[in-house]
This record gives sequence, C-alpha cells and structure tokens, in this order.
Amino acid sequence: MIRMLYRSASGGVQAQLAPQDIATALQDTEGFLWVDLVEEPLSIAEPLLLGTFGFHPLAVEDALQESHVPKLDDWGSYLYIALHAVLHAPEAREPIETLELDLFVGPNYLVTYQALAIPAVERTWQLVQRDERHLQRGIEHLLYQIADEIVSGYLPVVDAIDEELDHLEDDLFGQPAQVELERIFHLKRALLHLRRIIAPQREVLNRLARGGYAVIDPHMGIFFRDVYDHLVRMYDITESLRDLLTGALDTYLSVVNNRMNEIMKVLTIVSTLILPLTFISGFFGMNFFQPVIALDAWTGRAAFAATVALMALVPLGMYLWMRRRAWM
Repeated sequence: MIRMLYRSASGGVQAQLAPQDIATALQDTEGFLWVDLVEEPLSIAEPLLLGTFGFHPLAVEDALQESHVPKLDDWGSYLYIALHAVLHAPEAREPIETLELDLFVGPNYLVTYQALAIPAVERTWQLVQRDERHLQRGIEHLLYQIADEIVSGYLPVVDAIDEELDHLEDDLFGQPAQVELERIFHLKRALLHLRRIIAPQREVLNRLARGGYAVIDPHMGIFFRDVYDHLVRMYDITESLRDLLTGALDTYLSVVNNRMNEIMKVLTIVSTLILPLTFISGFFGMNFFQPVIALDAWTGRAAFAATVALMALVPLGMYLWMRRRAWM
C-alpha cells in the first residue's frame, strides 16, 4: 500500500496523489509531501525510490533488502534513517519483536518504508490527518513526531518486563522449579535484545539533536534532545532490570542450593540413625560364635529383648544428642 499526504504552498492538503504528480509536488519547495510505503512489494517500491525520488542505490538497498540496527546516513540533499519499533511477545520464543522503519528525509518531503506495518507510524498518520497543524510545522516536526511515537512504545514493553520480573522474584521464594530458570533466561534474552536496539537508536537521536544537517532546522534540536533523553532513561532502566535479573538468577541458585542442602541434611540424618541399627543387627546376626563356644544365652528371649530395646534407644539417643548440638 502506498499512501500520500501533500500540503501545497497555498495551504491546501491532498490525501492522495497520482504517481505522475509526485515529481510536480517535489518541485514545490514551500510545500510538504509525505509518502508512506506499507508492506509494498520491492518491484513497486524500488522504482519509486530510485526513479521518482532519485535516492542513491546503496541507500535504497539498505532500506529494502537489508536489516540494520538504527543508523543515520547523510547523503547531502537528504538523510537516510533507520529506526526500530519494538513489540512485546511474552509467549514467543523471542520475547522482543523489532520492526524496522526506514525514512528518507528531504528538504520538503518525507518517505517512510515499512516492511511490516508499525503502529507508531499509523498513530502519527492519524494524528496528522486529524490536525493539519502538524503539517504546517514542517518535515522536522513530523520526523520528531514519528521518533517520539516509536520511543514511547518502548515504555509499555519495559514496564511489562519489569512486572514479569516482580512476579518471578515472588515465585523464586516459593518452590522454584525448572520453569523459573527458563523464565529468567527468557527475560534475559528480551533485555539483551532491547539493549542492542536502544543503544544505537540513542546515538541516532543524539546526532539529530546536535544538528549540522542541511535538511534539518537547527532549532529542532531541542525536540530531538527530548526523545534522546527518553532513550537514555530507557537504557538506564534496562540496565537496572538486567542487574535485578542477575540478582534473581543468584536468588534462584541460592534457593535451589538451600533446598539441596536441606535434602542432604535429612538424608544424612536418616543414614546416621540407621547406621547403628545396621551395626547391631549385623553384629548379632553373625553365626561364627556357636561352633566354637556354647553361647545359648545369645539366642534367648532376654538377648532378643535387649537387642530390640537397644535398637530403639540408640537412634532416639542420637536424635536427642543432635538436637542438643543444634544440628537439627
């Protein structure tokens, strides 16, 4: 799908243009043109970007055929910018899904390419259609609006990970199982993925905030600085969550080790209590005395009663002794 918004120098707004009218709109240096390509086949998008707009083949190749981390390339008369929106998919194998948005920013036009539809761009499109004042503020303001919407989408994802981490920490002090360990590494992959996206995207917004580009008004730097500050905060929160996750992993290992120690303690106590019984039964079960010396008393009722009493009293005495030594 290709959709367009064109605001002419006279202030009129057109919601759609014929392909042959795009070149005319580009000649209107006081006008404004936004072309949005959403899930458009390469066979249609590539001729439009190369022929109609005249973008460099390498920039078009980056936009259409390769996946990049967030980046910014200055081609003199226009900028090529790659930004990433994120979606949280907690049940998926990869908990963080990234959607790349490629932008070409010229002096009087903006071209956006979405291989998959991005909610942040759709929200901006609806906002611009509801309030034409956003078009009046120029290309830079629209670029800021899109970047701000994308970065705003990071906060619900970070909050969801934070909430899941809180639930995980509560479960760790109950009866942690293998599933808790899987949840820890699941969250760890999500935070690492988020960190790999936020760090370069933060640098892109920092470069836009510093200015120095022919197609960006220097006075817009403060707006991009605001988005940059949001990304810095997101990065700090992500690092804090990584530290908490590391602590949760240590807690899991500690709880599992403590449970293992308790199990070994019980097994050791049971073995210790049974050991004298084994010795007594083994000693009195030997039959090598009879052929040498007549020891009929060893097989009488009194010996049997004494043996049973001894087998009952020895473990009890050992148990009381262990309790007195605070071993139990």
